[in-house]
Amino acid sequence: MEDFSKFEKKVGLKFKNKNLLTQAFCHRSYLNENPKLNLQHNERLEFLGDAVLELIVTEYLFEKYPKNSEGELTNWRASLVNAKMLSEVARELGLDDFLLLSRGEAKEKGKARQYILANTFESLMGAAYLDSGYKNCREFIKKNLISKLDEIIEKGLFRDAKSRFQEEAQDKLGVTPVYKVLREWGPDHAKHFIIGVFLKDDLISEGEGSSKQEAEIEAAKNALKTEGW
Repeated sequence: MEDFSKFEKKVGLKFKNKNLLTQAFCHRSYLNENPKLNLQHNERLEFLGDAVLELIVTEYLFEKYPKNSEGELTNWRASLVNAKMLSEVARELGLDDFLLLSRGEAKEKGKARQYILANTFESLMGAAYLDSGYKNCREFIKKNLISKLDEIIEKGLFRDAKSRFQEEAQDKLGVTPVYKVLREWGPDHAKHFIIGVFLKDDLISEGEGSSKQEAEIEAAKNALKTEGW
C-alpha cells in the first residue's frame, strides 16, 4: 500500500479521514486482486467529485466573466473539466505514482491511463469535499486547474472539434449537428462507443472512444475532414 502522507505533503491536501483518501485512488480492478482490503472502489467518489468540480468551475466563470455569453462559458468549462486536461493536472500532481490498480491495469498506458487519471482526480475531489468541505476544494481547484484558463483562452484551446463543426454547419448549411450512439459494448467501468454525427438525416462520419464525449469529438474531427472544413 502506498504511503499517502507523501502525496498529502506534495499537493498540500491534508485528510482527516485517511481511508477516504486511499479510497479515492482505489480502482475497481485493485479490489478484485485484493478482496480482503476493507475499502470500496472510487467510482462513487468520482460521481460526487465530478459534480463538485463542475460547480466550482462554473461558479468561478460566472463570477469572473459577467459579460461573456453562456456559450463561451460552457466552452471554457468544457476545456477545463475534460479528461485530457484533468489527466494532465493529475500527472503534474503526481497521482500516477499512487494509483491502486490491478497488475493488468497498471500496464495500461495511453488513453486507458488518461481516463483512469482523470477519474481519480475527480474521485480525489469528491473525497476532499467530504473530508474538508467546499471551500478547501475550491482553493485547490483554483490553484491547480483553473490556473490553466488564461492559456486556454489565449491560445483558443477551448474551440474543440465539436464546437468548430457546429459553427461551420450552422454557418454554411443552417443545420445543427446531431450525435447518436451507433454501437456500444463492454462493462460499465470499461465502456466503448461508436457515435455518428448527422446533418439532418445524413450520417457524415463516425467516431470511436471509451466515453461518449471522446467518441463525439472523434466523429466531429472526421466530419470536418469529410466536409473539407
